[in-house]
Amino acid sequence: MNPLRIGNFSGFYGDRFDALREMLTGGELDVLTGDYLAELTMLILARDRLKDPGAGYARTFLRQLEGALGLVQERGVRIVTNAGGLNPAGLAAHLGELVDRLGIPLRVAHVEGDDLTAGHPGALAAHAYLGGFGIAACLRAGADIVVTGRVTDAALATGPAAAHFGWGPGEFDKLAGAVVAGHVLECGTQATGGNYAFFQEGDVRRPGFPLAEIHADGSSVITKHPGTGGFVDIGTVTAQLLYETGGARYAGPDVTARLDSVRLRQDGPDRVRIEGVKGEAPPPTLKVGLNRLGGFRNEVVFVLTGLGIDAKADLVKEQLAAEMAKSPPAEVRWELVRTDRPDAGTEETASALLRLVVRDPDQKVVGRALSGAAIELALASYPGFHVLAPPGKGDPYGIFEDAYVPQGEVPHTAVLPDGRPVRVPPPPETRPLAEAPPAGLPAPLEHGATRRAPLGLVAGARSGDKGGNANVGVWARTDEAWRWLAHELTVDRFRELIPESRELPVTRHPLPGLRALNFVVTGILGAGVASRHRFDPQAKALGEWLRSRHLDIPEALL
Repeated sequence: MNPLRIGNFSGFYGDRFDALREMLTGGELDVLTGDYLAELTMLILARDRLKDPGAGYARTFLRQLEGALGLVQERGVRIVTNAGGLNPAGLAAHLGELVDRLGIPLRVAHVEGDDLTAGHPGALAAHAYLGGFGIAACLRAGADIVVTGRVTDAALATGPAAAHFGWGPGEFDKLAGAVVAGHVLECGTQATGGNYAFFQEGDVRRPGFPLAEIHADGSSVITKHPGTGGFVDIGTVTAQLLYETGGARYAGPDVTARLDSVRLRQDGPDRVRIEGVKGEAPPPTLKVGLNRLGGFRNEVVFVLTGLGIDAKADLVKEQLAAEMAKSPPAEVRWELVRTDRPDAGTEETASALLRLVVRDPDQKVVGRALSGAAIELALASYPGFHVLAPPGKGDPYGIFEDAYVPQGEVPHTAVLPDGRPVRVPPPPETRPLAEAPPAGLPAPLEHGATRRAPLGLVAGARSGDKGGNANVGVWARTDEAWRWLAHELTVDRFRELIPESRELPVTRHPLPGLRALNFVVTGILGAGVASRHRFDPQAKALGEWLRSRHLDIPEALL
């Protein structure tokens, strides 16, 4: 049987608008997927729905598709997307109106049942992460366009693969292979050189979007359309495999994929083959993402220039502490960022930034703390007083939390093109999630001369967020570098290199088949991206910071 060619045209809500048309015209495809949902996106859509109960979906998808519906029909490509967000039925209805208005006979179906908000008082949105068999049911019923709400990102690939190859719920190795391929595709151009540690090895000014050739046994080849920008190699695929993952067992609603079984090999220019993936029965519960309002947040950034930076910072802190004591916010956080340098040639490089963030359930408290008190210091504080921007009244911020419910309690439903709802049963076999057995490590590299140098000279990294936690995947590019990295980059060494992790739980997961270590730092992002807990609220650059840190590296590797 020929492989199923699944492409991606969106990795987030706001991705390249023209990518849908580019993928349709750039080469052969069977299915085109669009991933619009992230933890923060669900909160944004929930706030949209507060203003308009008919909203809650990714509006840009409608505009993207309107200009490409003729191509979709002409090319015979099926579209599968989670752009339905909080309102997949609403988006499906608008799509039905669109195809009727344009006179293009495409059949629309949708998947629902993920919305559990009614059972979680106080949440703006509570949605279970569904698997791919609802999508498969829609495609088997003849749908040309399938819209979902909150499904796992990989379900956009596992659903079409299960429908095409006739896989059943118990074919775990095949499903796991599709999960891994789907995980590589889900973030769009991150698989083709975007956001890649070694980006200078190819032309990534406008990377093409990726596609996977999935085979009947679950193996796949990751590639891209001919002539598009970017590049696909073992490194770009490894980086994306490590993105927002944890241990060797990567759990999903349909299958738990064993990341420690993945094998990659270069299969030609811009072609990486993924094989050997093993799967296990999925957990008995589904993850539910809960988004709620945490309160109000306000911030101001003071610019401190020239001499006496620390003394200037101490002065403004004392002045504001006295003012804020009259109506103290629930949380006050100061950060001094020393961007200044001695004898600087520009005023900007002579300046440091002092950032103050306050949070409180009451908007008036955070407004008074900064809008009044901070600005009243303008003529009464340190020399050279100014701020990057005047503070406002305070903005609401969100909190993301995980919950878990039994799979059978979630009404996973495929609404077929003729409008018939079909209940998708939970998997017949489940297995509680447990840590994988310890991975065997290679023999340490022989001792020799070392040189103090950045880790990034011998290792790549990619980092991301999962709720309040961050992961940092680090991989070696050669077997010799892996022998050194596996023994050098311990949890203690990681904490030494990333000081803000020292008081937090840090877990290391070796993945020898990928020559990689995956670190999970629990709690480093506070209550999740929407709470804007730290300078880099999604930990996107945490891996690059780690790569810039210096340690003693064997000269043989340099």
